[in-house]
Amino acid sequence: MSHHPFLLRLLQRIAKPAITLFLIANSLLAQAIDWPQEIDIPEGKIVIYQLQPEELTGNIINGRAAMSLEPNNGKPAIFGAFWFSARIDTDTDAGTALVRDLKVTRVSWPDSTEENEARFTKTVESALPKNGYPISLERLSASLKAAEQEKKSLDGLKNDPPNIVFSQELAVLLSYDGTPRFSAIENTPYKRALNTRFAVVQDTKNNLFYLTGGNLWYSAKSATGPWTITQSPPADLVKMAPKADPAKPKPAKPPKVVTATIPTELISTDGKPKWKSLPGGKLLYVENTETPWLREIASGKMYILLSGRWFNSNTENGPWVFVRPDKLPASFKEIPPESDIGGLRASVAGTEEADDALLDAQIPVTTAVKRSEAKLTVTYDGAPKFEKISGTAVSYAVNTPYQVLLINNRYYAVDSGVWFTATAATGPWTVADKVPKEEISKIPPSSPVYNVTYVDVYESTPEVVYVGYTAGYTGAYPYYGAPYYGTGYYYPPYWGSYYYPYPPTWGLHVGYNPYTGWNVGLSWSNGFFSVGIGWSQGWNGNYPCCRNGCWEGADFDRNVINTGDINIGNSNSGNRDRINHNNRTSNRTGVANTANNLYQRPENRARNADRATTNRNIQQARSVQRDNNVFADKSGNVARRVGNEWQVRDKGTWSSSISERDFDTQNRMPERTLNDTKNKLPDTNRPSTTDRQYTPPKQTERAQTTQTNRTQSTRTQIDRQDLNRSYESRQHGTARQMSRPMGGGRMGGGGGRR
Repeated sequence: MSHHPFLLRLLQRIAKPAITLFLIANSLLAQAIDWPQEIDIPEGKIVIYQLQPEELTGNIINGRAAMSLEPNNGKPAIFGAFWFSARIDTDTDAGTALVRDLKVTRVSWPDSTEENEARFTKTVESALPKNGYPISLERLSASLKAAEQEKKSLDGLKNDPPNIVFSQELAVLLSYDGTPRFSAIENTPYKRALNTRFAVVQDTKNNLFYLTGGNLWYSAKSATGPWTITQSPPADLVKMAPKADPAKPKPAKPPKVVTATIPTELISTDGKPKWKSLPGGKLLYVENTETPWLREIASGKMYILLSGRWFNSNTENGPWVFVRPDKLPASFKEIPPESDIGGLRASVAGTEEADDALLDAQIPVTTAVKRSEAKLTVTYDGAPKFEKISGTAVSYAVNTPYQVLLINNRYYAVDSGVWFTATAATGPWTVADKVPKEEISKIPPSSPVYNVTYVDVYESTPEVVYVGYTAGYTGAYPYYGAPYYGTGYYYPPYWGSYYYPYPPTWGLHVGYNPYTGWNVGLSWSNGFFSVGIGWSQGWNGNYPCCRNGCWEGADFDRNVINTGDINIGNSNSGNRDRINHNNRTSNRTGVANTANNLYQRPENRARNADRATTNRNIQQARSVQRDNNVFADKSGNVARRVGNEWQVRDKGTWSSSISERDFDTQNRMPERTLNDTKNKLPDTNRPSTTDRQYTPPKQTERAQTTQTNRTQSTRTQIDRQDLNRSYESRQHGTARQMSRPMGGGRMGGGGGRR
């Protein structure tokens, strides 16, 4: 599923000037959001080195950074460190985040004299909050690794294997959501299958069933097959069906059709499996399939990767047993990143790629929604029906394509990452300033509305509401060091006058791509899927999952399928008839999980507030062309990296030779903790906010108040390990940013049709 080989081939084929322009564009992008950054003050300027996050919760980031005050009078720069609490806004199109509303919560001055310390601190407290600080999403994600964020594994995911079917010929999976159900197509002798993603039609005149992928037609005596190719489908049916893409010819060999009515994954090879050895001779992999399929030579066990989950078995017939990503054989970590299956490293706990994927998932997708433009109308199949979620005070509506909750006699709904609220199930609906987060957070993965627990309301003004979501909303979850897709639960659909299914974990050949996040694979069944989607668009929304196009963004809204008479629409489609190896990735760079930004879909853009409006009166710090090699340690000491050595700032100079013992006994630099009167959002002339104002982080042992009258320096340890971790993370983030794929913006998201 990796698009990276395609990019490589494309770059190899285009002219050198185009490559040069690409490199220049990336270089200019890097410079525009590079570090360090500077801001002007009356006395000169303040240079801020790249922020060092310590915690990210929602859109609130806490951390520290090194800085220097550079006077206009030509005197030497004065180095210091500060701690901050701020908000972030993400722009996935540009691949950046803006750190804004920064509050300085603590300051340390290794270079300052006692008499100047208070004056310098006051300058910093006043100047820093007035500015915004752009940072690439790659740098932000990488920096979170140094923050030692708690690595959480989501409890409650279901890891039972689906039904696994192997085919030694090119095949497509025709999957029904239970027993096939049909509904009449008005004014025709045909019935359309409702609970499948493919275009399946029953001819009531001869009781034959037809399946089309655009260029190909199949027929069967049963909705579940066996299916055979037909050259003579009914002419009137062909006329009604979506037309094939003329640019895509018929496949040389029609694929086999495999039918399933339970959660199933199809592993198809082009002929017998062709096993190929990786360097080192510890692992084999099948090269003529799009499914990650490996064999450990030492044990003889086979491993397959489905929706981020590993299963192993001695034979294809099973039984297949779930294997946690942190319990895989050690040889999996040795898979070369540049190999055909290098992309699988993102699903192996303990690899850099898996760590990156989990860190990427923590960064929210954000926007500001205009109250006046955000509208929602919720429809039901009859009177609203709600079911209680066990162990919570939450009930959810079952007979609607929308995600509607009932909590404490008030109604809440999520639409494309935005919370709405109403006093009645039918509305009127308004954008929510706040939601009962404590109750919502109790919704378990076994509930079909679990994903709404990853949607937040951050703050609000009279005009706009600041909102965001993280990867869980689009179906990506952390599990013992690697990302998973889907909860693993099967959620039964609603059947009434309409059919409302839920997104499945299985059956779509879902895989993780470091550039595009989770992708619906579908292999050469793409044409069948396209036709099925296209056919349904003429009758009540996108089929089969989401009103907003689940299969191209993993939005978890439910689709609307009318179980009455159907009007047929048209769409173009095509077929594929060859293996496209999906497991390659080279030098993983793009930040995944937030492309296909739900807020930026055409139908949602009108409700978004203009960024210039929401960020008015915030001056943006400008990049400085100098080494980004200065860091603050946890105690407020300032150190810089020169080659492979660390130098520590002390009394206006950089120590040039620091031994391990010296690191343990360096003078502790004076620090100043802001008093409680400073614990308010900075006055940056932004509209006042309500409900979601935040407070600075609690003071810990490392943030103790320093005596006002400093009479002597105290001794402390300098954390070399922490400095090394911060340095390595900064280097990694810079490399990812500079290697960003063509297109500039952040890649990834909840899935996209290839």
